[in-house]
Amino acid sequence: MLIDYFLLPWKEMKRRKVRSWLTLIGIIIGIAAIISLISLGEGLQNALSKQFTALGNDKLIISAKGNILSAGLSIDAIKITEKDLEVIRKTPGVKKAAGIIYSTARIEYNNHVRYFVIQGMPTDPEERALVGEANYFHLSQGRSLQNNDKYKAVLGYEYTKSTMFDKEIFLNNKFKINNQEFKVIGFWDKIGSPQDDSAIMIPLDTYQEIFNKPKELGLIFVQTAAGEGPIKVADNVKKDLRKYRKQKEGKEDFNIQTPEQLAATFSTIISIVEAVLIGIASISLLVGGIGIMNTMYTAVLQRTKEIGILKAIGAKNSNILLLFLIESGLYGLGGGLIGILIGIGFAKLVEWIFTIAVGPAFLSVQLNWWLISGTLLFSFIVGCLSGIAPAKRASKLNPVEALRNE
Repeated sequence: MLIDYFLLPWKEMKRRKVRSWLTLIGIIIGIAAIISLISLGEGLQNALSKQFTALGNDKLIISAKGNILSAGLSIDAIKITEKDLEVIRKTPGVKKAAGIIYSTARIEYNNHVRYFVIQGMPTDPEERALVGEANYFHLSQGRSLQNNDKYKAVLGYEYTKSTMFDKEIFLNNKFKINNQEFKVIGFWDKIGSPQDDSAIMIPLDTYQEIFNKPKELGLIFVQTAAGEGPIKVADNVKKDLRKYRKQKEGKEDFNIQTPEQLAATFSTIISIVEAVLIGIASISLLVGGIGIMNTMYTAVLQRTKEIGILKAIGAKNSNILLLFLIESGLYGLGGGLIGILIGIGFAKLVEWIFTIAVGPAFLSVQLNWWLISGTLLFSFIVGCLSGIAPAKRASKLNPVEALRNE
């Protein structure tokens, strides 16, 4: 009966528990690593996709080439300036545009010195709203930066904790940025990004003054007019900027991207890193497969008499082959099942840690049943393939010789 092909190997695995567990370890480690890495990679992509989607399909982000991740830290030869912003505002299809810039600076408070990101923000209400929408900024205390604010600052969520300077900062307290005194007028809600939650926002013109970057910007955010496609507006902006900066097509020293394009860029980077890590983790599967092969060769030697008896009562070579293949496949399946449970548990643990540490927006792990089913099938196949050679050897044993040797 077909059920016997599974019952006999299962009884043998239970009878030799220590050997069975040692055989499973390699498969368990490999599958657990692969499941956790894929789940975390997909979780990170899900979180990023949600954040970029929340920006809306009517936004564009312009930066100096090679500078989308480090606005304010561009190569000296490549600048985005307020003159570029004026050109963009006049471009057909642009509803409004706003520029920001940021870099790391020396922060002094309570006789402690730390280094955090300082961001120059527009003070015009409409421009400030555009930047705030693009960066998920929402006030929890105080007020936003306004026109005619000079040495005023709105601080990130982390500054509401005493851990930053061994003393909590409150509204109207004063601190120094690069030895210039500023007054606290507000605090942002928790965003979930460590960099944003420890950032300090000051008026754009004040930033340009204290950092000696007159008229310089790092990023420009654009909102397209109603009914205007972002791709078409992006082409218009690129054409106008190229003309103003006297550059040839294809030789631009600036980037224009939509939130969808940014999400795709991040997803590609994550996928590459994920593939490399999974490749490394797959080495454990190779080791596990070799372990299954070794165990099955040992099983053939230990069960020579059993094989001889089965053949003596009429078992065919194909029956013996299938019996040992299923046994090796069960090793792979068992290791895969345990590895999946450990991998999912680890991924959920990492998600919980990140939720506590940086907020729920950073990582969103979801169970992928296609991944789980495919992994179980894959681990069973790995087990079967590892057992092919031992199973062939068992199937070719001569029943008379097998009984005599025993």
